[in-house]
Amino acid sequence: MKKLTFMLSLLLLSVLAFGQKKDPQTIYIHQDISTHFVSPEPIQYVDISTDDVAGDIPVANILRVKPKNGKPALGVVTIVGERFMVQYKLSYAQTSGGAQSEVRIDPAQVDEFINPAVAMSTEEMQRFALAAVQGKPKVLHVSNRKQKVEIRLNNIYTVGDYFFMDVSMKNRTNIAYDIDQIRFLIEDKKVVKATNFQQLEVEPVFTLYDTDHFKRKYRNVFVFRKFTFPDEKVLNMEVAEEQVSGRTISLKVNYRDVLNADTL
Repeated sequence: MKKLTFMLSLLLLSVLAFGQKKDPQTIYIHQDISTHFVSPEPIQYVDISTDDVAGDIPVANILRVKPKNGKPALGVVTIVGERFMVQYKLSYAQTSGGAQSEVRIDPAQVDEFINPAVAMSTEEMQRFALAAVQGKPKVLHVSNRKQKVEIRLNNIYTVGDYFFMDVSMKNRTNIAYDIDQIRFLIEDKKVVKATNFQQLEVEPVFTLYDTDHFKRKYRNVFVFRKFTFPDEKVLNMEVAEEQVSGRTISLKVNYRDVLNADTL
């Protein structure tokens, strides 16, 4: 009986401890300085509980706030990422020197949040893409050469609702290749008349490396939401170089190669 009472007491304490929420951390802000909340992943949603604070998202993972006046209590800011939610109390600093210009959100100190609008987080995409780029090329028949530049499809993987497309390039000239743009187009295999030629551009939701210059070798992984296209069309990857050289090269991927994607 004593053992049962002890176990019930432990269970009750665990429930009480679980039910207690930590008070939000207080962040001090000032009219003369912007405070930046730096998120480890793209910010999906922000709520500032008062009109006395202005805020915006200048880049995907940074929230910038600034008070409009010197009120001492400035409410609460709620920040929701792809896989977390966190709240901070905002308080007015007496001097600009007492304000915090940068607040880095610690993933270990936030509440987990399952966002139904995000099937796969950026962190998860990066992890899978890093695994893909370390694999040995398995697709050996999809490639193209032009002006001593070679482009090759190494692998296509599928994870959940996404495709991971592993592509590499080799520059066999002594002139470095400066990438101006990379486009992915679903287009007709054969062009009968120019007026009937149709193109549909698809954009990656994630790119592993933000590389726009290489001397000899280039390799990258592009992530797409799953898509389909008819057999008479191809997925055409176009890589264009900056002027003045302006070298361009394309890589055409048939749908059967997409259907043969490996699991990662």
